[in-house]
Amino acid sequence: MFEVNIHFSSENGSFTLDIQAQLPESGIIGVWGASGSGKTTLMRCLAGLEACAKGRIRLGQQDWLNTDEQVFIPTWKRELGYVFQEASLFKHLNVLENIEFGFKRAHPKAQGSSIAQKDLKQAIELLGLEHLLSRPSHELSGGERQRVAIARALATKPKLLLLDEPMSSLDQNKKSEIYPWIEKLTHELQIPIVLVSHSIEELARLTQHLMIIENGKLLAHGPTTEVFASVQTPFDFGDHTGSVLQARVKEIDDEWRLAMLNDDDLSLWIENRQFTLGQVVKIRILARDVSLSLQPLRDSSIQNSFKSVITDVKNLPGSSQCLVQLKCSSQTLLAKITKRSYSNLGLQIGSTVWAQVKSVAMVF
Repeated sequence: MFEVNIHFSSENGSFTLDIQAQLPESGIIGVWGASGSGKTTLMRCLAGLEACAKGRIRLGQQDWLNTDEQVFIPTWKRELGYVFQEASLFKHLNVLENIEFGFKRAHPKAQGSSIAQKDLKQAIELLGLEHLLSRPSHELSGGERQRVAIARALATKPKLLLLDEPMSSLDQNKKSEIYPWIEKLTHELQIPIVLVSHSIEELARLTQHLMIIENGKLLAHGPTTEVFASVQTPFDFGDHTGSVLQARVKEIDDEWRLAMLNDDDLSLWIENRQFTLGQVVKIRILARDVSLSLQPLRDSSIQNSFKSVITDVKNLPGSSQCLVQLKCSSQTLLAKITKRSYSNLGLQIGSTVWAQVKSVAMVF
């Protein structure tokens, strides 16, 4: 178990961080919140860079912080990797030398050993850097620099990897290039990876667990699909409110460039993005792109309609709209409709409705 129970106050008392959570020991844990909410402070506490932090941080069987037992493991003794917004590579070193630098600093006595070479090779292969090893770091693109920075952190064989907005300086094309490599880490590494990001789409795509922080407090945390699908989360994602679903590619229609995803009794058509049959696809459906009907869909351009049951509802304060939670087979959807529509249709928790989703509403 990855236990985080942290209390931290700034020297002048202007900011306090109080976080208590049981987190998974593997996979990507997303951290989201507005600027100044405490995301980076949390990362610094995990890294041991805030000596005034109190509480307990336990990873596996080891305490990195335990105030009651007067335990505080300094940063250099914590088996972790830390990647910042800027890659901060050494310009006078090539890619391989940058990656080797991190390992040599962490394990000075292990240089040259077969185990060391294996660790370096794994880090290089995980990030797809084999063809870049001799290239000077100043000749790399932004996405390549971040991949090298992550590989440098992984070469130390960390038990925890911290990624503090590593893609915030990249444009969308460069982000799209690096996403698959970060997704690969989830499958290859059995360690927790904490990812701080301002991007809802990024967190929806990459994370398996999500923490929402506001003013130093943990508002919600849990599996990403559950946090996004909850109408009771005390934070409004606004137009980004939506559900994250996973389903398997069951059929491909080459004529119309569409793919059918299937999960239990739920089937939906989306644009075919070079999917393969049987592939598990993760998608996001925005609540504003879901409408509700009392009858099955007929004679419409909307291709996706699911029989659903209303499981929860939340009136959005200061708005004409409400957020409706729907259970469709084993999946959960959110629909944002007007309160007037909800009333006129006579809807309530337990009502059976048909949720209508355009295929173009699928985000990835």
